[in-house]
Amino acid sequence: MRNLLPATEENIRLAASVIREGGLVAFPTETVYGLGADALNPRAVAKIYEAKGRPRFDPLIVHVASREEVLRLVEEVPEEARILMERFWPGPLTLVLPRRDTVPPITTAGLPTVAVRMPAHPVALKLIRYSGVPIAAPSANPFGYVSPTTARQVAETLGDRVDVILDAGRTRIGVESTIVMLTEGKAYLLRPGGLPVEEIERAIGKEVRPYSGGEVLSPGTLKRHYSPRTRLVILKSWEDYYRLRGRYRRVLLLLPSPAYGVEGEVRFLSESGDLGEVAANLFSILYEADRSGYDVIAVMPVPEEGLGRAIMNRLRKAAAR
Repeated sequence: MRNLLPATEENIRLAASVIREGGLVAFPTETVYGLGADALNPRAVAKIYEAKGRPRFDPLIVHVASREEVLRLVEEVPEEARILMERFWPGPLTLVLPRRDTVPPITTAGLPTVAVRMPAHPVALKLIRYSGVPIAAPSANPFGYVSPTTARQVAETLGDRVDVILDAGRTRIGVESTIVMLTEGKAYLLRPGGLPVEEIERAIGKEVRPYSGGEVLSPGTLKRHYSPRTRLVILKSWEDYYRLRGRYRRVLLLLPSPAYGVEGEVRFLSESGDLGEVAANLFSILYEADRSGYDVIAVMPVPEEGLGRAIMNRLRKAAAR
């Protein structure tokens, strides 16, 4: 793991030089670790798809270090987008806007739009600034697999396919950004994530509607995604859980908060039932469970409000067959 480096000032500058030279850098954001390359360099962006085994029809998010940088990437910034940038950037919100021709088609999967966000992590912001270019970065994992919340997970799954992996510890939020598309005066939710939709609606004073079109307009919209290799089942009742225990030798039960007297192997996603803690722990626990020889991972659902919407979105995609 010679490419796994602590995120010191010296190593961030080294990683920035790798970005400028067309290489790949895995780096922390407040959500999950990203796999980054120069968003304006088609050959560098192609390396992201190759390293992840990602299909070319799945667009990438472009990360910037300031709101002003967005003007290099998009044709226009609607007033509602300005409001959201001022209110929630830096932070776990991605906006899908009409792209300029400066953004190569490979970065946007040929779409006329580009997904942009400003991450809220000092290492990510320094890397973008020192690189001097916007950085295209999906999650730093093999395509479709559990998103990484530590640098070691990146090293174990992508290995030497990445030139530099910057280690700044575990990520804070643990699920990817919320993605919203603003078009023709309407707001559409493409992916629930680390910023609750309710906060976005309060900021712009209108409903953010679920997107029902068939086109892949942003990352994380495929039916199956974020999936451990171990089968995952979302429970509808305790009877479901005990039926699974009768059929399989090793079943891991994940509960959003402590429950006592439950038989079998149990992990609590939060000690207090806090949805922020559930989100922060979810991918890490799925990653660990995948390496522990379980036959099935069984999960109790959480209420679909606030962060619960993003948590259930990830669980449904992980459970899809």
